[in-house]
Amino acid sequence: MVGHSQNIRDWLKIVRSEGIGPVIFGRLLEHFGSAEAVIAASVNGLAQVDGVGQKTAEKIVQSRKNFDAEKEISLADENGVCIINILDSRYPPLLKKIYDPPPVLYVKGDIQPGDNLAVAIVGARRCSHYGSEQASRFAHLLASAGFTIVSGMARGIDSSAHSGALSAGGRTIAVQGCGLSKIFPPENKQLFEKICANGACVSELPMEYEPLAENFPPRNRIIAGLSLATIVVEAMPRSGALITARAAMENSREVMAVPGRIDSPLSKGPHRLIKDGAKLLESVEDVIETLEFLQKDFAEHVKLSTKRAVEKTETLFDISKLNLTVVEKKIIECLDSEPVHIEQIISQTSLAAGKVNAVLVSMRLKGIVKHLPGGYFLKKIG
Repeated sequence: MVGHSQNIRDWLKIVRSEGIGPVIFGRLLEHFGSAEAVIAASVNGLAQVDGVGQKTAEKIVQSRKNFDAEKEISLADENGVCIINILDSRYPPLLKKIYDPPPVLYVKGDIQPGDNLAVAIVGARRCSHYGSEQASRFAHLLASAGFTIVSGMARGIDSSAHSGALSAGGRTIAVQGCGLSKIFPPENKQLFEKICANGACVSELPMEYEPLAENFPPRNRIIAGLSLATIVVEAMPRSGALITARAAMENSREVMAVPGRIDSPLSKGPHRLIKDGAKLLESVEDVIETLEFLQKDFAEHVKLSTKRAVEKTETLFDISKLNLTVVEKKIIECLDSEPVHIEQIISQTSLAAGKVNAVLVSMRLKGIVKHLPGGYFLKKIG
């Protein structure tokens, strides 16, 4: 990502003012129309905004010039970090939809449109070998299928999830509970650099903020907010992973949990989630079934079938408008209105079985193909 958002200095001054959090910031922006207008507002003007009041308005006015925005921007530039605000077209659309999205986001690396197809994988820092293995496995398989893996770069499950995605040549996003001039935990310096080169490390915190315990619960809502679904792999009953899962539920995102041994304390978190209605996760296929609704994200590519529009309002995908990869095009050429077995697709395309499997998963999520029992596939687009 190149260049900070327009007027980012004013945004930073407001965000770092005393008494302003994400929700109040959103109300101020809506009321005054711009960051510049908020900066120029009087105490009485600020006090009229819902949830502010006289005392908070006074605090805002007294503190809104205290934050050194110029120094912050220089520090971001030195570290290759881009600061974007919520009105910037580069701001993640999924994150914007949560109740309390960060007004500004610090990004090292890049966020791409394809990152909207994201799944979070979170869990215990002190995980078992089984937990680490499952986090890495699911991340690898999902990244291979085109998902971006989101996590918090903590020790244990988080690090395994990022590493699994990277091992598949996929994209991953880490959300830090500190400023991006810091790396936490410090032993993840190499992982941090790999993530920035194959995705992004992000934070809502100023560049030099330390990784304090109080930073992590708010950080967890960003992990959930960037993702269509959150997968929990091993977690104690009171843990950051469960906070992330709760944030996902509160923002109408899917929650899935990997079951563990019934005699392990690390299984208590996932098992409680499953009892409360989270999807029990055994395979990548479970993720796909849970996220079948993703087809609606491709609504802009859909046109009504004029032949039966009045009767059934049947919709068809227009293949010419879909941004298909070279491999997806090869697979589409093998498919017809009649079911075709995966072995035939592998034979006709001369692609590796693993590659064909991974791409078919992605195509199914896009609503391009339908998976039938027995390993058969059917083309769904016109």
